Amino acid sequence: VPIIAGVGSVLAGTMVEKHGSRAVLRVMGPVVPLSLVVVGFAPDIPVLLVGLVALGFGLGAVDAAMNIAGVRVQDDLGRSLVAGFYAAWSLAGFVGALLASAAAGTSLSLGLFFALIALVLVPVQLAVGHWLLPGHPTPQVLHSDQAVIHWRPVMLVGIALMCVYIADSGASTFGADYLHKGLGSTQSVAALAFAAYALMTVVGRLIVDRWVDRIGAVPLVRTGGIVAVVAAVCIAIAPSPAFAIAAFALLGLGICPAIPLAFTAAASHDKTSSGLAVARVNVFNYVGFVIGAPLIGGVAEGASLRWAFAVLVPVLLVVPLLAGWFRVAPHEAPDHDGHLLGDTA
Repeated sequence: VPIIAGVGSVLAGTMVEKHGSRAVLRVMGPVVPLSLVVVGFAPDIPVLLVGLVALGFGLGAVDAAMNIAGVRVQDDLGRSLVAGFYAAWSLAGFVGALLASAAAGTSLSLGLFFALIALVLVPVQLAVGHWLLPGHPTPQVLHSDQAVIHWRPVMLVGIALMCVYIADSGASTFGADYLHKGLGSTQSVAALAFAAYALMTVVGRLIVDRWVDRIGAVPLVRTGGIVAVVAAVCIAIAPSPAFAIAAFALLGLGICPAIPLAFTAAASHDKTSSGLAVARVNVFNYVGFVIGAPLIGGVAEGASLRWAFAVLVPVLLVVPLLAGWFRVAPHEAPDHDGHLLGDTA
């Protein structure tokens, strides 16, 4: 799924450039819940694979288009907002986990569960779609002599984002295993590792927007990266489950600024306002996810989970080292009529 999602993200950048983010979201948004229905009711492996491919492509396209749309809203209103959008995304994931947990304790089939989710989400997606900003750049901007994308800073920001998602993938996949198998906790206590991590990412994202407007993106990403490195060290040397849970919470707090601010930085280096830079940076999200779990799992199998989480220390050191590239370049994002909403408000 994440590999196909990377493909969907790249293609979404091209689609947004031609048709705008609103059109992509209105078409591809319903694909995600509907593809899950196919997965849930799949009678055999070939149908399951079709559903998973559709799910991956839809997730990648929607993910990229949502980030492009979110940055556009942020530019138009003239203040940091993307971190708050990511906080909403995290809360939605928490609600989804609760719904899945509740459904697992019933006789509800997987297919019917996904169908009920789709019955709620698809009408909402269709109803609110027309309220989205078009997100379509003007021909004057696209064909201007200044209409360029500075790819070097975009790629370096993407590398930092990849490192963050390697840590995110490791924490979400192996955090509970580390507490249970490595530190001897019960399974119920082990589940608190990811709960603490996820909770602090939400808390951190709720305050990032306020602080980025005060001190800027670079100090925030650099400080968060250093905090994440310290958290990784603490996880690796944790003497007890309680200490490890606190370290996972600190890790969530440390890495949360880099993710939303990566898309803000990428958009600022795209003078075309096409969304291509945001879509390309989004691919590093999936690269980090694909690398993270096998990396941690491979080291754990060869050595131990303690050493596996120690590997995150040099990985996360990349974030503060590349934090300077998160500096937001002067940028104005015209809407479809060539005017800034901020100029007309």
